[in-house]
Formats: sequence, structure tokens, C-alpha cells
Amino acid sequence: MHRVAALLVCVCVCVCLSWPAPAAAAEREPVGWAATGPGTTGGAGGTTWTVSTRAELKEALANRGAPTAPKVIRVVGDVNGHEADDGSLLGEQDYAPGYDLAKYMSCFGEDGATWSDTRYDYCRQQRQLRQTGSNQEKAQIQLTVPSNTTLVGAGDDARLLGVFLTVNTGTNIVVRNLHLEAPVDHFTTWSPGDGTQGSWDARFDAMTVITGKHIWIDHCTFTNGRFRDREAPVGFHGERVQRHDGLLDIEDGSDFITVSDSRFTDHDKAILIGSGDGRGDRDRGHLKVTFVRNLFTDIVQRAPRVRFGQVHVVNNVYRGRAADTVYALGVGVESAIFSERNVFRYRRGSPSLTVADYGGERFRDTGSWFNGRPAHLNAVASGLGLTTDVGWDPADVYDHRPLRSAQAVEACVLRHAGTGRPYERP
Repeated sequence: MHRVAALLVCVCVCVCLSWPAPAAAAEREPVGWAATGPGTTGGAGGTTWTVSTRAELKEALANRGAPTAPKVIRVVGDVNGHEADDGSLLGEQDYAPGYDLAKYMSCFGEDGATWSDTRYDYCRQQRQLRQTGSNQEKAQIQLTVPSNTTLVGAGDDARLLGVFLTVNTGTNIVVRNLHLEAPVDHFTTWSPGDGTQGSWDARFDAMTVITGKHIWIDHCTFTNGRFRDREAPVGFHGERVQRHDGLLDIEDGSDFITVSDSRFTDHDKAILIGSGDGRGDRDRGHLKVTFVRNLFTDIVQRAPRVRFGQVHVVNNVYRGRAADTVYALGVGVESAIFSERNVFRYRRGSPSLTVADYGGERFRDTGSWFNGRPAHLNAVASGLGLTTDVGWDPADVYDHRPLRSAQAVEACVLRHAGTGRPYERP
């Protein structure tokens, strides 16, 4: 039996290597939407920078006054978004001296229903400090990646800690082999009218792509890291204060993006595609994204949630506890998700956890598995009133060869997905 199991794993890994790719990792091309048209090459052939501090990374992104010229930026070790130029680490009181979360909450009353500037003599000041602190934190931790850039971790331990990494109208960008720890929003906002009891609205993602085109995110790890949601302060109604927003947001007409061989771990609302239900003027006809061979572990929801986009979700692995999961794939307004041969493993769960309807009409799956058996996701979608006619087929757009067994998908993803994992394809 041991020899048979070993042979099976070997076969699965070898099948994983059948995805088309050159031998050298640095020369690999993406699979999926990022490979269409002119493709996505990042800063290949340009200036090379090696950075190990926030100040050095910011300087490299500026590229001596030519930010959109080709460049490769190698990140060594930890880069902390809260690191000041003198090397000290900034915190809540550096951004807004005198701000106090408990005082801020008290100004809504015990049930968190209504804010009042006059409830206590400090309420107006706390409101102003929260706004000022939020803007100061954003100015400190946001780093924007310009066009024609490769941002890559050097070695197995390169991390962006508390960095709000953004793409803003940039094109032809590669982000690879980086561990991205989602920023903690020290000044998260309580919104009493959001939902049935109100909710917290954190501001910062680990990475946000705004009007970006031809982006390849490869072999990265996205996580809350040292600051888990379950360890946050207790807020209203006995619930934890939400200090994190998303791990990855793609919005405002972004296009031709591939997310491959990456890990998304221990987070609530992981990936959002689309700016909002009412933003069809920006997003309709765009948001073409491929997710291939990624590992989603203990993600509560949005893996991803999609509005408007043509999104291909292929050969990904989803793992977690049913009790902690709301859904995996969210079908939003005018979205067209094509799911293909994904593996879902939720302990004590049912296939209903895989798909949720958020105002969409179309969803199609072929060949996915749930807890080792055929998932029949099209039946799940039909039960939600969704049609399987999504209006497109990835095979008509780009070449791809999906792994065709659950064992092969899991063996490939568990071996290759994430920072520091082998990604050379011999």
C-alpha cells in the first residue's frame, strides 16, 4: 500500500508539471487572462533593485524619477509598512495621539445604534482623531506599484508586513514570491446602519488593484499573520472589532489578471472583484481574472466574490471547517464565473457551501469535487436560481490544461502554492 500511495503522489506531481512553462522560473509565463494580448512580463530586462526597508522599497518604486520604466525589485527579509525613515515603528498613537477605541465606541451608546458628538465631552475630538489617524496611517503604509514592474521576494522569507500594496492604473506588473500580511486598521469605522446590527468597516487590503491591466500575482501568501481576527478587541453585541478589510481586491475596470499558485489563509472576506453593484459604468466588460492552482485555507467567504467579471476558477483547493465557512464562490451582479475542476474539503459540510448568490444570474462548473466526491455544483447553482449559460468558455480564449483528478489537483497545489514553494517546472 505504501508503494502504491507513493506512486500516486509521484504521478500527481508529475501531472502538475505538465502545465506549459519554460524551465527557468524567472522566465515563466502566466496561464489565463494575464497571458492574453501582449501578455504580462513585468519589469524583465530593466533596472534591478534590492531592498530590505520600507524607505528602500519606496525609492525603488520611484525608480529615480522614471517609475514606469522596466524594473525588477527584489525584496529581502521583512519590509514593515509602519517603519519610519529613521527605522522606528509607528503605531496608533503616532498617527493620532489621544485616540482611544473604547472612547470612540462609547459615543455610539451601549448598543452602538447612534453616534452623538455631544454624548460625552470627548466625542467630537475622538471623531476627528479617528479621521486624522486613518488618513495618516494610509499615507504611511500605502505603496503603489507602477507599470512595468516585477516585485519579487528574494529567497523563501520575504514579507510585506502591514503594507497596503496598491496598483493604480498600472499595467504589466508581476508580484511574486511575497508573503503579504494584511494591514491592521487602527482606526476602523463602526457603521450602525450596515446590516441588521451594524458592522465595522476596515479600510486597508493586503493588495488592491484599481484600473490595473495585465497583472500576474504568483506564488504569494496572503494572510492576517500575527493579527488574527479572533484576537481583536471585543466590540458591540459581543462581536470582535473587524480590523482587516480584504486580502485582495480587484476593481474599477481592472483587466487581464492571473492569480496563480498562491495561498490565502485565515481571513474573513478574502477577495472581492468589482467596485459595487452600481458601478457597471466602470466594471462592465472588464474584470477578466483567472485563479489557478491556489490554496484557500480557513477563508470564511469571498474566494472570490465577483461582480461583472468573466472569472475562471480552475484547479484550486478549498479547505476549512463548515461551521466557520459562509461560502466560497460569490455570484454577484452580472458576473460570469466559470468554475473548473476545483477541490472543496469542508469538514461536516455540504456542497451548498461552495456557491452563494449575491444578485447574479450565471454560474457554471465542470468536474469539481466536494469531500472526495463529484460536487454537482451546477445543481447547487440551479437551486439558487442561477443558469449555467455564462456566455463564455476559457478554452475559447486561452490555452490551459487543467488537472483532471482530485488527487492530482491537491498534490500539485499543496506542493507548489505559496511563498517559498518550488515553482521551477523541469
